[in-house]
Amino acid sequence: MLYAVGDIHGESGKLDDLLGRLPLRPGDRFVFLGDYVDRGPDSRGVVDRLLELERHHPCTFLLGNHESMFLDFLGIPGAAHFAGAAFLANGGARTLESYGYFDLAEVAPGSFELPAEHLEFYRRLVLYHLEGDYLFVHAGLGRALRHGEGDLGLTLRRATPEDLLWDRLTGELPHSLGVTIVYGHTPRPDFAVRFNLPFSIGIDTGAVYGGPLTAIRLPDETVFQSAL
Repeated sequence: MLYAVGDIHGESGKLDDLLGRLPLRPGDRFVFLGDYVDRGPDSRGVVDRLLELERHHPCTFLLGNHESMFLDFLGIPGAAHFAGAAFLANGGARTLESYGYFDLAEVAPGSFELPAEHLEFYRRLVLYHLEGDYLFVHAGLGRALRHGEGDLGLTLRRATPEDLLWDRLTGELPHSLGVTIVYGHTPRPDFAVRFNLPFSIGIDTGAVYGGPLTAIRLPDETVFQSAL
């Protein structure tokens, strides 16, 4: 079975709790939808836990807008790394704190190095993942969803990193792409899962704001959540 997991945002305790509730079997695999860092207390611990999980189950890790900002802030090049100037205003200080950034003799991005295994993790994050009847993105598809004319390949070619990482307008729109889009990024005010079948499922349930961390098992679309 395939498990998709929503935005974690440094909530390592909720991640551990959620993983402990999953009825995992050999061969089960994961897709994580991005936003592992920022706002919550333990971004470094989240990445450590994900790397440990990957040793036992195949995992695909998507890039979230918060990783994009983090890497741009640190000066790590990449076409999808941008908006670093907004990193600290979006909870980035807690990520830096978890990595000991403020303990440096010289507090500056140029004097800071991520642990090698973490740097490799961040560098290999992907913008989307297509598997079976599901397309996994962090945020949405932006204008490409409206102009793809039902052609999934064309839509993905037209979607920009900004669309995939920041869009909040297309998650619940109907479409004719022939897949169900599974996304994070935009929690509901009541922290419920956004079911808009057959078009999409939104699984950011506001873990860092007091909601649970959510996973959905596919293809049976069973929801699992951490304790609050």
